[in-house]
Amino acid sequence: MLLNEVLPLLVQYWPLVLASLVVAFFLNNKFWKGLNKYPGHWAAGYTNWWRFWDVRGRHHEWTVIRLHREHGDIVRLGPNVLSFADPRAIKTIYGLNKGMTKSDFYPVQNAVAKGQRLQSLFSTTDEDYHAKYRRCVNNAFAMSSLVNYEPLVSSTLGVFLDKTQELFAHTGNTCNFSQWLQYFAFDVIGDLTWSKRLGFVEENRDVDGIIAFLQKFLSYAGPIGQMPILDLILEKNPIRMYAQRIGLNSTVFPVTLFAQTRSNERAGEIQKIKTYGLPDDLPNSRGVDLLSKFAQAGHDHPEFMDDTRILTACTSMVFAGSETTAISLSSVFYFLLKHPQVYAKLMAELDEAVTNGTIESREDKTVSWAESQKLPYLDAVVQESFRMHPAAGLILERIVPPQGMNILGEFIPGGTIVGCNPWVLHRRPEVFGVDVDAFRPERWLEASPEKRKEMNGTMFQFGAGARTCIGKNISLLEVYKLVPSFLRRFEIELEHPEAEWETHNAWFIRQANFNTKFRPREVSP
Repeated sequence: MLLNEVLPLLVQYWPLVLASLVVAFFLNNKFWKGLNKYPGHWAAGYTNWWRFWDVRGRHHEWTVIRLHREHGDIVRLGPNVLSFADPRAIKTIYGLNKGMTKSDFYPVQNAVAKGQRLQSLFSTTDEDYHAKYRRCVNNAFAMSSLVNYEPLVSSTLGVFLDKTQELFAHTGNTCNFSQWLQYFAFDVIGDLTWSKRLGFVEENRDVDGIIAFLQKFLSYAGPIGQMPILDLILEKNPIRMYAQRIGLNSTVFPVTLFAQTRSNERAGEIQKIKTYGLPDDLPNSRGVDLLSKFAQAGHDHPEFMDDTRILTACTSMVFAGSETTAISLSSVFYFLLKHPQVYAKLMAELDEAVTNGTIESREDKTVSWAESQKLPYLDAVVQESFRMHPAAGLILERIVPPQGMNILGEFIPGGTIVGCNPWVLHRRPEVFGVDVDAFRPERWLEASPEKRKEMNGTMFQFGAGARTCIGKNISLLEVYKLVPSFLRRFEIELEHPEAEWETHNAWFIRQANFNTKFRPREVSP
């Protein structure tokens, strides 16, 4: 009876009803869980569309830095999203056994094969699944494993230096240095994962368009991750996924196909390792690659580490292993070239290290991992480059457990998305000094042991806690070997010294317009 009376009124005044519902929706967002007390952009409290468009603008890191400098340590980025700037929040948000889980931002980055998501260590939101997966592959990424991987990195490094000489130093041609370093990083991943370089450096091209695909995919994942429901409408909608499962749509992520092809080339060998394990006396002077290690994990944990998860682990190496390392390498070289006095000081350290025997005087001028660890100014330059330009440019999202928790003395309701942005943390003046916006490696050498510990504890380029980037040690191996080796072999200059590079925040902040010229470096006795 009541419905019969109300329904005609709703129909008659539908514009007013619709407007009232929209207003109610936005007001509910604004005052959701009392988060309206936290400042931020005026639109952030009402809708996630604000952060979607800001991230899509490709410079979100500077927006968040500005908001924190204007409003303090807690800033609202969305109706249910808070960003924290105080380094003390790291242990609370990312610490062990805090009950935090990753948000739906991460599954947007799942690769897809045959209509099934491939849950990687990075993208899964299931903490139990992550713990099991990590236990299976942890040994492959331990610092102690670096001795196995260095010959593989050295192999690609030698080819990279020779091709740099052939293509650029001897010809005077301009080098798109960011792209060239990404070719190096990709070939290293190929060597580390499959004991086979993939041809990026030798052929000086993007093999199978993988880099172009990866950049396009990350440019999609960054903004779409701010509103993950869009991914279920666009790329991973149920109809599209079902069509793949039944064979109507044979589309496979190019990165997944790439990894499948490389792995299939050694299918017989991998099956043998899964069955019998790696022999203790394996004769391999170039080191044991990651695919072999993942297959060994399949032998040790057959109930969990199946073929799909081995493939996923390989795919993850392609997804994350190249982009972030290339960004870090570009940062080191760019800041050196923009600060000639730092460049000169580092070269003096390298030359002195060769003179006093810290670095072996090899004909190809390469530097080993062990040697690089004895160069304090090199370490300061790398650390400062990580500080100034960390690869990740968005907050690393976590969901507060249902019971809520205290962060920085504030009670944050359960279900709230919280996180820290590396670009914000790395610019804390009370940690790094008042000149946080300046590139100054000396800050790492001048710091007391206690201060240095605080600075290291604030560095967030690899994340923190149980979900710290598992490939951190491999990335560091690449950086600390390539940078001194390249500098000893070549003199580098910017094509246009007055020009600034361009950055593109697609979740990882890659660089463009970083054009250089090289000359063979001669050192007087």
